[in-house]
Amino acid sequence: MDQQASVLMAQLWSGLSPISLTLAATDWALHVLSSPGTQRRLARQAAELGHAWWQDAWRAGMGTATAFLTPDVSGVAGAAGAAAARTGEAGGGSGTQGGPGDDGAPPDDASPLARALREDARYADPAWQRWPWSGLASAGKALELWWQQAAALRGMQPHSREQMRFYGRQWLDAWAPSNVLWTNPQALQRAWESGGQSLVKGWGRMVEDVQWRLGLQPPRRRFDPELAPGRGLATTPGQVVLRNALIELIQYAPTTPTVQREPVLVIPSCIMKYYILDLSPHNSLVRWLVGQGHTVYIVSWKNPDEDDALLAMDDYVRDGVLAALDHVRCATGAPVHLMGYCLGGTFAAIAAAALGGGDARLGCQHAVDAAEEGVLASLTLLAAETDFKEPGELGILIDEAQVRLLEDMMAARGYLTGQQMAGSFQFLHSRELVWSSQTRRWLLGEDEVGNDLMAWNVDVTRLPAVMHSQYLRSCYLNNDLAEGRFQFEGQPIALRDIRVPVFAVGTVKDHVAPWRSVYKIHHLVSADVTFALTNGGHNAGIVSEPGHRGRYHHLLTTPADHPWRTPDEWLAAAPRLEGSWWPSWSAWLKQRGSGQEVPARQPPQDPALGSAPGRYVMVRYGD
Repeated sequence: MDQQASVLMAQLWSGLSPISLTLAATDWALHVLSSPGTQRRLARQAAELGHAWWQDAWRAGMGTATAFLTPDVSGVAGAAGAAAARTGEAGGGSGTQGGPGDDGAPPDDASPLARALREDARYADPAWQRWPWSGLASAGKALELWWQQAAALRGMQPHSREQMRFYGRQWLDAWAPSNVLWTNPQALQRAWESGGQSLVKGWGRMVEDVQWRLGLQPPRRRFDPELAPGRGLATTPGQVVLRNALIELIQYAPTTPTVQREPVLVIPSCIMKYYILDLSPHNSLVRWLVGQGHTVYIVSWKNPDEDDALLAMDDYVRDGVLAALDHVRCATGAPVHLMGYCLGGTFAAIAAAALGGGDARLGCQHAVDAAEEGVLASLTLLAAETDFKEPGELGILIDEAQVRLLEDMMAARGYLTGQQMAGSFQFLHSRELVWSSQTRRWLLGEDEVGNDLMAWNVDVTRLPAVMHSQYLRSCYLNNDLAEGRFQFEGQPIALRDIRVPVFAVGTVKDHVAPWRSVYKIHHLVSADVTFALTNGGHNAGIVSEPGHRGRYHHLLTTPADHPWRTPDEWLAAAPRLEGSWWPSWSAWLKQRGSGQEVPARQPPQDPALGSAPGRYVMVRYGD
């Protein structure tokens, strides 16, 4: 009965726990009511922002009137330029300080509201500089700035504080003037220019989206049908060399006459399809690695169904990481460079700790008995957390009440659906992934222009109930892995047993695995750590091929016996290198290997197993 009630509650609250929300709101309300000084401060800040908004609206109105009365200044750009010329705004943006009687100081130097408005991509179109639209945009931004202060009250539980900030921002984003037809000048102008056709197209797309979300029509691929595994994506030549109930292991065909003796085994996250690392030919990490003279293997996880409900984290480490590692070590006879991405990195770290602590053994005898050689040559972790105490915005959605709700939802089916998982990540980035997308589709009548990364993003996967529950509880709620309580096959493991060199990558804009959280690997392992911090986010920062414009990374190696450096101290000491981090990593792999080259290894062909991209990656469900 409790599970049925939870499932109904989840349906009514879009998968969010009302208990968690109520606890956070109560924490906030009690601290507001018991703090008269805070009430006064918030009232004063509201008055200051209101005054700034009034100045901004007045300035925009005067600029628009001047433009209307000036024959040689017309149109949207002219209105913005006239306003800027008469208020001293060099950039043409809408300021919030100054106006009649001010000292002429540029708003950029004095107005947080003006700066925040200019940095918001939703209001980048020049039409938002005109009255009354600039006033609407400024009002929405002023509310956002005020709420960020109002949600952070002294004495609140940290989790409640972050929840109130996050959910308040989500609510304000949902009702931003850019999301409403009558307050969006771009949508109104598009409707006028198209004779209403943009609204007709937008209405049709809105109906399609609503029907899809209600389950009234099957999911559809919005993007080019040619962007699919084996057709435009995941096209690097290779063979499936191992298949079990959980994984397919792909070995890629070499493109150089000789290769590094030590192979590279890639463990992607089971939350995503593996071909995030083998997208289009120009930005495929595995294709690039092959071209650098590496023997590359990658794991393709099975997309689970109801029969896989009891799969646990032990199964993913044993039948996923260790099974693949056993095959690669036996096939090549050399230590392996093990690399894991996101959750795959967490699995890889668990496997490496188990091997280092002697709690796991491979089946290939010569793999563990090779003279003076270990199983691993190195460990690489890409945007992968091993300490979950500070998990960033994803942690806002994870607490005891929320996990219990998810467990009850999964118990009804045996898995978390791909759409539920994708919805969580979209919720974290709702401004970019939901509201901006809906504005383009519903209000402007535009089709989304797909690319390889977007096509991969909608190719969602499920997660089995037991594994997902264990992952949330042991890692996010209890932080067992970092604190030495995590057990693999009944035996406790410790990350300090990892003694092979570690290469870790964090990304500046990562909301799933914040780089300062990823950085904690430095004090968890007994090894030298080379840390790379690259610009971009959780996916785009990793898929960062050489030649990609605007890419840079910081890189610094910290010996195992070096005194502790905070993330900020590390950033101050790490030199900035222009370009992709991929070449730095490839050079690091070669330095941590034997330096020997061997004849290129051709993957064996087995008709029963087939060729890349394999079968498991093709499995999709309608949920």
